[in-house]
Amino acid sequence: MARSVTVARLEEHPNLSQVLGVLAQLAHLRDDQITALADSWVNSPALASARDRALRPDSPLVVEVLAAFDALSALFADDLAGEADYVLLDASVTVRALKAVRDAIAAVYARPVLSRTEYTALLRPWHAVFPHATVAEPDLGPRGDQVKALLSALPRMSTRCHDEQGAALFDALVDRSFLAEDDRASAAATAFQAAVVTSRRRVWALVRRTGAEGLLRPCPTCRTTLVGDREGRRVLELCLDAACALLVADALPDACIDLLADPVLALIPHQRTPDRSS
Repeated sequence: MARSVTVARLEEHPNLSQVLGVLAQLAHLRDDQITALADSWVNSPALASARDRALRPDSPLVVEVLAAFDALSALFADDLAGEADYVLLDASVTVRALKAVRDAIAAVYARPVLSRTEYTALLRPWHAVFPHATVAEPDLGPRGDQVKALLSALPRMSTRCHDEQGAALFDALVDRSFLAEDDRASAAATAFQAAVVTSRRRVWALVRRTGAEGLLRPCPTCRTTLVGDREGRRVLELCLDAACALLVADALPDACIDLLADPVLALIPHQRTPDRSS
């Protein structure tokens, strides 16, 4: 008989460190690791059975597992499309590797309801590539604290309909979004190329997805959302470009940081750019 374990929040998960270790690594997978994962994954009836058990509706936090699958597809959208010149692997290799990654995600979440054999089978390709535990959160670069602080400010603006300070910040950012648009677009393109060169393009995608989820979430009071709101999209792009500029600030000219990050940081005092002369 299958075991039933109730986990209300990720923080309460008995396998938390392993869950965070797998999730943190997703945006940092290198091409050689993707190839190794693809080579290690082989489906079988036993593996399919373990996967089915891991993804049962009553498995721990299975909704979060499915959301992680969706996020994984978004992080590897360029790789799966295979059209960008910076994508070097055949899409079929990435597809196969992501099957191994999904099995690993499902396994670490469902560990309380899986047998040791099932758990080991689902994680075998992952452990072949990552035999040791990984970091507990994604590496957001040397200015990662600023990236996280900026992203944490976005949900407040999603409740601007009931928060005067959030509304004032939103309105100020709308005004800033109209300044130097062409120059900012060019700087954003430069920043993305820096992300490609420094192997952070998937972290770039993760930052943008996280920021969008924060700003576009429905207000808990009235369920209003900025989805489809033209000004909301302008503010979102302005803030995401700022966060991504900070992500690759160590590989970006100061002029690009000035254009992309400073207009946002100036309105959020605790996240202002440090004195570059120090």
